[in-house]
Amino acid sequence: MEPFTYRADRLYCEETLLEPIAARFGTPAYVYSRSAIIGNWEAFDRGLGAFPHLISYSVKANSNVQILRILREAGSGFDVVSGGELARALKAGGEPGRIVFSGAGKTAPEIDDALAAGILMFNVESSGELELIEARARALGKIAGVSLRINPDVEAETHPYIATGRAIHKFGIPKTDAIALYRRAADSPVLRVRGVACHIGSQILEAAPFLRALDEIVEVARTLDAGGVPVEHLDLGGGYGIRYEDERPMDIARLSQSIAQKLATARLTLILEPGRAIVGNAGILLTRVLFLKRNAEKNFVIVDAGMNDLLRPALYGSYHRIAPAERRAGGKFVADVVGPLCETGDFLARDRELPDVRPGDLLAVMTAGAYGFVLASNYNSRLRPAEVLVHGAEFSLIRRRETLDDLLDAETVRG
Repeated sequence: MEPFTYRADRLYCEETLLEPIAARFGTPAYVYSRSAIIGNWEAFDRGLGAFPHLISYSVKANSNVQILRILREAGSGFDVVSGGELARALKAGGEPGRIVFSGAGKTAPEIDDALAAGILMFNVESSGELELIEARARALGKIAGVSLRINPDVEAETHPYIATGRAIHKFGIPKTDAIALYRRAADSPVLRVRGVACHIGSQILEAAPFLRALDEIVEVARTLDAGGVPVEHLDLGGGYGIRYEDERPMDIARLSQSIAQKLATARLTLILEPGRAIVGNAGILLTRVLFLKRNAEKNFVIVDAGMNDLLRPALYGSYHRIAPAERRAGGKFVADVVGPLCETGDFLARDRELPDVRPGDLLAVMTAGAYGFVLASNYNSRLRPAEVLVHGAEFSLIRRRETLDDLLDAETVRG
């Protein structure tokens, strides 16, 4: 389902016009479609059918508690990478036994909070981390479920900043080192070996890299089982790609079918950790045109959203389609769409063909539901935007716009 569509040349989210949202809550503002979020999650759940599985939404993609609550109600577990994300998942009512804690740099307080909550397992990324989890579990009198994140040395075509599955990356444990570390974990009275995990990157559009990575972790699971260390879960991670421009998005149904066929005889529960594929196309960033500017080389459309609101174009050179909230007849022109920050890298689009736009026009930066607000900052002391959730013909504020008091209250000032 496409959540954002034109009707009579006016852009809607589900059954709701965008202009009234901007008029009520101002711009910049993120807007999300509830039905798209649920529909995207259900595509993963439905694709695996009766095969034992857990879809654990990757909280880092979009961590708004209301969105987490919607996903929890749909049946989702959660993949978290920090103590803050764990707190959000629990605040949203997430079941601790359906929470996986990933990430390469877990701290002792974060581990303590996860042990106290009783999460399903830690995806462990180094021998040092395993030692720390064991020490904290012993100190707290807890049993820690663990899975080792295997680095399968599988190459996937994606941006180098979001590739994670090669030996040159900081993530995971080499397969050659994993078996000995698993045996060590199995011998510990306070560790419980639960699974084998991997994650090879993000925005991957082909199934083949995932299937190769699956083969790698299945091999580890079989070796462990033969050595008397059985596991219960295979965690294939996330990274399932979506369409931003003209890409062919990951065929989730076909991928799920292929995975289920490969694991048909396995007595294991599969964990998938989609994030972008759940919320990416379910969100947009609304921004208003401030000025049009032209010099001898370029046209510029200056808008009120900048790289502090949506970092992806500056960070990755990523493409986001830009659509007017109301289409009008007129010519087109090529321009950079830039924000108000004092940085040359503050842009949302470069050399983009745009329709006739004027100061005051409302624009929608499309496919901004993932890694949008979560990467927002207060650079240039700008206030982070509001977030709005649409459900049919209704919309509600799920995060108010920051105020200057919010910006300053955490700072200690002598006066």
